[in-house]
Amino acid sequence: MDFYYLPGSAPCRSVIMVAKAVGVELNKKLLNLQAGEQLKPEFVKINPQHTIPTLVDNGFALWESRAILVYLVEKYGKTDSLYPKCPKKRALINQRLYFDMGTLYQSFANYYYPQIFAKAPADPELFKKIETAFDFLNTFLEGQTYVAGDSLTVADIAILATVSTFDVAEFDISKYENVSKWYENAKKVTPGWDENWAGCLEFKKFFDLTALDEYEYDYVLVLYYIIALAIAMDLYYRPGSAPCRAVIMTAKAIGIEFDKLIFINTRAGDQFKPEFLKVNPQHTIPTLVDNGFALWESRAIMVYLAERYGKGTPLYPPNIEQRALINQRLYFDMGTLYKSFADYYYPQIFQQQAPNEEQHKKIETAFELLDGFLADRSYVAGDWLTLADISILASVSSFDVAGFDLRRYGNVARWYELAKVNTPGWHANWAGCLEFQKYFQK
Repeated sequence: MDFYYLPGSAPCRSVIMVAKAVGVELNKKLLNLQAGEQLKPEFVKINPQHTIPTLVDNGFALWESRAILVYLVEKYGKTDSLYPKCPKKRALINQRLYFDMGTLYQSFANYYYPQIFAKAPADPELFKKIETAFDFLNTFLEGQTYVAGDSLTVADIAILATVSTFDVAEFDISKYENVSKWYENAKKVTPGWDENWAGCLEFKKFFDLTALDEYEYDYVLVLYYIIALAIAMDLYYRPGSAPCRAVIMTAKAIGIEFDKLIFINTRAGDQFKPEFLKVNPQHTIPTLVDNGFALWESRAIMVYLAERYGKGTPLYPPNIEQRALINQRLYFDMGTLYKSFADYYYPQIFQQQAPNEEQHKKIETAFELLDGFLADRSYVAGDWLTLADISILASVSSFDVAGFDLRRYGNVARWYELAKVNTPGWHANWAGCLEFQKYFQK
């Protein structure tokens, strides 16, 4: 099994620790980003997104660290303790993984990377986002030894890689009592901690060096088994939100109905009301409450619904390699495609800022990658509709109503027309898109 990596990278280190935990040997291949090895044709052929970490297991290529973590446990774990089969436990782990990628690790990148790689001054507003992320993590750990249950899971390992990076950046973790206590324990019980810490010390050099101009990280329908269930399940949402729309389409595809659709007016601050914070301390939408079990992060919710109520559904099939590819595309949607939409359009919509050409280029890059994924397949993660298509469909349809020209990307345009026809709940999604379009018309 070949593993393309850099020792200083937190996502790479999380994979190394999980591999150690499941007893897998990695054939480590150092990728020299400074020399542009990630852009060489032989590597781009493996991973067109040209990111690390990348795993190649007997010809099966996979990237996005958190998708790799789950794949390793499901494929090679002697037990399921790191990623249990219970849908509720698994859903909570998924939520924490998405929290790590989209909130905790993202706050590190946003604050520290401009200082390290662009010599930019520290931004106090971005530092506040780090503090907010740690406040959330501290809340998650209230009364808990581990971040997603009562034993060590891949969520702990992913977050440990991130928190240890904050540690060498000299962020004061001791201010967060629950996080500090968890961190000390996690260091003791996580296999591969010593190698993780060695990588952290490697990364620490970036805080000590003053000339790094040449170096930068490039992080960047078949038949359904429909189960009609009467479920006491509430969804807190806003119809214009792409993540909310993705959850609604997933529920429709599985054949379940929400007991209540509870509108959260984020413009009026409904998400900060005590009754909602009690349900979701991160105060985000969508949020699902299933018979008392609360879950947020749309893609974690989608997987939960498929695993709990869509047994055998091809939306998220039991095959480990297929599932890993779906997970990779879900992380791509969150961290690359949907993020490019938010970074470019939201400042214009909500802060009346001028368009940023550099951010628009990131949209184009994201669509070029998606177009590449679709070069030899009908759907984004295989030959049939999956959760990855539904999540990406919600994002792409948002670009559509924003007036972005999808026709420039032939494979994406072809897939988009097919997905609109074959995705249950498309009409509800489009109605939400038109609701969101009003922001562009003002």
